[in-house]
Formats: sequence, C-alpha cells, structure tokens
Amino acid sequence: MQYKYKGLTREGRKVKGVIVAGSLNEAKQILKSKGIFYQSLEEGGGRNLLSNLKKRPMSGALMSAFSKELASYIESGMTIVTALKLMHNQHKTEKKYAAFIEEVKKMVEEGKTLYAALSSQSVYELPDFFLQSINVSGQSGKMDEVLATMGDFFSSQGEVKKQATNAMIYPTFIFLVAMGMTAFLITFVVPKITQIFKDTGQKLPTITKIVLSLSDFFTHYWMHVLIGLIIIVAIFQFAFSKILSFRKSIDSMLLKLPVIGNIIQNYELGRFSYILSLMLDSGVSYAQAVQLASSTFNNMALRSLFDKASSKVVEGNKLSVALYRTKGVKPKRNFMQSLALGEESSSVSSILKSISKLYTEENKDKIKMLLSLMEPIMMLLIGAIVGTIVLAMLLPIFSMSVGAAKH
Repeated sequence: MQYKYKGLTREGRKVKGVIVAGSLNEAKQILKSKGIFYQSLEEGGGRNLLSNLKKRPMSGALMSAFSKELASYIESGMTIVTALKLMHNQHKTEKKYAAFIEEVKKMVEEGKTLYAALSSQSVYELPDFFLQSINVSGQSGKMDEVLATMGDFFSSQGEVKKQATNAMIYPTFIFLVAMGMTAFLITFVVPKITQIFKDTGQKLPTITKIVLSLSDFFTHYWMHVLIGLIIIVAIFQFAFSKILSFRKSIDSMLLKLPVIGNIIQNYELGRFSYILSLMLDSGVSYAQAVQLASSTFNNMALRSLFDKASSKVVEGNKLSVALYRTKGVKPKRNFMQSLALGEESSSVSSILKSISKLYTEENKDKIKMLLSLMEPIMMLLIGAIVGTIVLAMLLPIFSMSVGAAKH
C-alpha cells in the first residue's frame, strides 16, 4: 500500500511525499527510521502515469532466476542488502535487470522492507500474489523458503509454455504448407489448364466448375482476400483484448470444446491450485490468498466465476460452496470435491498441491494424444485438398480422351 505523508525533519524542514508499506504501523516505522516526524499520514498517493506506462511485466524466466538467486544468498546467511549488492555486480551487463536490482537495493538500504521496495520500484511490474507472499514471509521469517518455492513455480510455468510452443511448431508448419500449396495450385496451375477447357468448349463436371470459380476468384481478388483476413484478425484481437464480454464468451466456448476445453481447465485450475497453496504456505490468510490467486486466471470465464466466489469467501463462506452457488461455468468435479475435502479437513494447501500435479501429468498425456492425432489429420487435409484439385482437372481430360476414342 502507498501512504501520503506530511511532516518535519529533525532540522525542522517541512517535507511531504509518498512511501510504500504493508501497513500503517510499518509506514510509521519507515518515517521514524528516516528521522521524519509526521503531521499527517494517510493511505493514498501513487506513482505518476508515466512511471506506470514504462513498467512491463517481468518474464517468468527472470522471475524464477531472481527468486532462486536471492533465496540461495539469504539461505547462506547473507542479509538482503548484501545479497542484492552481489546480484547487482553479477548482472551489470543486463542493463534493465541491473537497474531493477539497484533500485530495490537502494530502497532496502533506506530502511524499506523487501516487499515495499519491490512494490514501489519502477522497472518491472510484478504479480500481486508474489508480492503478498514476500510481504507475509518477511514477517514470518520464511523468506528464503518462499523465494525458492516461487522460483520453482515460475520455472515450471516457463517449461509448460515452452513445451506448448514447441508442440505447436510442427502442426503449424504442416498447416502453412497445405495453405501455400493450395494457393499455388489454384493461382498458378489451374488457370493454365483452364485454357484447354475453354478451347474445347466441352461441358465440365460440377467439381471442376467449383475449382475453376475459386481459381478465378483468388487470381483476381487475392489482395482483397489478404487485406480482409488481416482486418478480421485485427478486429478479433482488438475485441478480445478490449471487450470483456466478447472475451468471456470466446473463453466460455473454448471450455466447451471436447479435448481442448479439458486441457485449458487442467492448466488454469492446476495453476490456481498451486498458487493458492504457495500463498497459504507463505502465511497469507485464506480469503486474501483466494482473491489474489483468482486474479491469475487467463480464461475470463473461469476468472469471473472465481472473482464472484472469492468475494463470498471474504464474507466467511467456503470457496467450494461459493463456487457451487455462483452462476457461470463450473470447474471440474474432481477439483470441486478435492477443494471441499481440503476445506473440511483443514488441509487445503496439501490437497491443492496434489491436484496441481495431477492436472499437469494429465495435460501431458492429453497433449501427446492430441498431437499424435493432429499429424495424420493434417496429412489427410493436404491429401484431400490436392486430391480434389487434381480430380477436378483430370475428370474433363478423361472425358475428352473417352470422346476422342469413340470418334
């Protein structure tokens, strides 16, 4: 949180500004350490708009490296300031990252907590659940444990994204080859054969007429088609990123797809479960942990459901009950049952960790199965497209040959 203050220094000079602290008492302690006698201190203030615009989210790989490196130094007995100094010296060549560490180090040297320094630095935007875990772990003395666990989490998330990207390279390549081959045949090959049919003046089969019409259309209007596709994609991306109701409807539709919907649910619920268990282990209260973990959903249909349910958890309800009673898409049954069991037995953290591992393994098997099916499907697609074009061109030629033989 940010606090605006006005006060006097030891020399009697009037000062005012904004500080970042986890609570009002912490804000008072920070001012006291600076030698400032506050006259007014209230929650509010904030960074200017330009500062916010400059900030970009820190990548998962960098978050993992930062967390693991800092955890290892703290575990070895170093103070946070010493650890940050050492990290800054080791990463001087990485300008942006070095500037981030330097800014955090200076604020910690001034007396701010690591949480306050990370929250108020102006280089990277950091996830709220990460900051709150740092805040609570700093108060409970589990800083090195939480940082190490967070490092492992961001590392595993990076591996999942990398595997998904690598898995899609081959199907995407095959699809592009199919589209390129089709465009080449229709635009360059078919028009040359068409001239033969025009010269003979014979009646053409329906399939040949369709292919010739498509060839004629794409030959004359390929630029219009390309521009149209670019406009459609741009409009879709704009609507998906800016119009919440549109994105929510698309995300809801994706969840209903046979195999893909299950993979999306596994990924989203698995990540939510792991983040929630991390925060609970860090000492964050259940209601606050649920609210922060709910904000990490990428799928807006699930995020909307958990946001509504988390507000009921703040009021004292169980999350499993709140999810059941809230309108919207429903999470998987085994997730709901496991969550309810965890809340009944006060072992939410351990059960959610198990659920997260289960969904990760399940997704690996489903993605392998999906990719193994996509390869033959893509081959069949290419074969069907090329075969249809070849058939459309050969049928009239066979008819001409048969006609010539009769004569």
